[in-house]
Amino acid sequence: MDFQNNGVRVPKRILNTLLSSLTAGVVPRSGAPYIAIGRGEEIASLLSNLDEVREGGAFTRFLIGRYGSGKSFLIQLIRGYALERGFICADADLSPERRLTAGSGAGLATYRELMINMASKASPDGGALPTVLSRYLASLKTELSAEGILPEDEAFLPEMKKRIYKTLSLLEGDVGGFDFARVLGEYYTASIEGDEDKKSAALRFLRGEFSTKTEAQAALGFRVSAIIDDDNWYGFVKLFASLSVKLGYSGLILFIDECVNLYKIPNRISREANYEKLLSIFNDTLQGKARSLGVIFGGTPQFLEDNRRGLFSYEALKSRLADTKYESLGYHNLSSPVIRLRRLSDNELLALVRRLTVLFAEREGLSEPPLTDTQIEAFMQRALSRAGAEELVTPREIIRDYLTLLNILRDNKGASFDSLLSMSTGSEATDTDGEEHKGKQLGEKRKIGLFDIDI
Repeated sequence: MDFQNNGVRVPKRILNTLLSSLTAGVVPRSGAPYIAIGRGEEIASLLSNLDEVREGGAFTRFLIGRYGSGKSFLIQLIRGYALERGFICADADLSPERRLTAGSGAGLATYRELMINMASKASPDGGALPTVLSRYLASLKTELSAEGILPEDEAFLPEMKKRIYKTLSLLEGDVGGFDFARVLGEYYTASIEGDEDKKSAALRFLRGEFSTKTEAQAALGFRVSAIIDDDNWYGFVKLFASLSVKLGYSGLILFIDECVNLYKIPNRISREANYEKLLSIFNDTLQGKARSLGVIFGGTPQFLEDNRRGLFSYEALKSRLADTKYESLGYHNLSSPVIRLRRLSDNELLALVRRLTVLFAEREGLSEPPLTDTQIEAFMQRALSRAGAEELVTPREIIRDYLTLLNILRDNKGASFDSLLSMSTGSEATDTDGEEHKGKQLGEKRKIGLFDIDI
């Protein structure tokens, strides 16, 4: 085993968060590239979509896989790549309280979550809206100074306001664009003049925090024709996407995960209203009605394929997302709107476990790996010999079991690897010296090429 992890040292903060999240079965928001194994074709396809957005296009993709198959992990991985490439990213998990649309404000709750989690390369952990907006102001000051108009000059503020409104006027032609541009103008004017109350009011409007137009008008000091609500929030997302390019970013990428919560909506009319909203987003991005915008949905096969309550229950979506007759023959089509996450191969799962071994040792300050190659092989053979493992084993299950095993061995000096492996299945473990103890096996032992993988 290459115990040096290819010479890459992971920052301590990221390493601790990464391993703690994985042990709990939670997808880490940072550090995903350090354990990225497999999925090369899927990643390449999604990165090509980012290139389309950078050129002014738009896309919608669906990542479909079983619980624990790596959907959320792939979303966080692509999110990291997008931030590095100069995109603004925003992500939200759907829930009973957060949907695409609902009379109770659940659609607006999703928008607010996206705004809270808005991130840029300079603010990767979220809360980036003020940073994103301020970037334009800073670049404009630099531009004027380069032209010889200095901040102390009398003409500086008037010229800055003139250029701000000239840029924002380009947004007024879109639905909701006039109010959007005016609120942004108010934000920039307040920033220049140091009016913190007006800045705060403008940010509240952009985050969708006003419940009535009267409340918004009182805080902003001027009349608005609409506020962000359940019905129009996606229109304001499109405005943000257009604005992102004018502010110097590559575009806006949305990540909406846990879409199975739409499938779980008990009321048919409410469920179909959400599918109608999803169809609108899909059509907008693929018909050229949206610019500089990418949307990635994450969901389970049930959410997609169930003909009674899933997306396939809505005929307009089924006709767009169902496999063609060629894909049904077993061929992989990565240009399809739907990316079905295949099960990682045995060797890919093995490479993942080896990577975790190196990271665990790095966190604990060990000079040698906590388990030998033979012990890792025994763990993997036991995990992959369970009944149904060929189809049902997931990276989450493997990761949680393996990190839990390492933690127990670290915290319990009297514990042995062989005894833990034996007790985990109620049968005798395979001795790491190569001798097999007798005992009931849950499945036929799987042979994997332990030494065929380099990490």
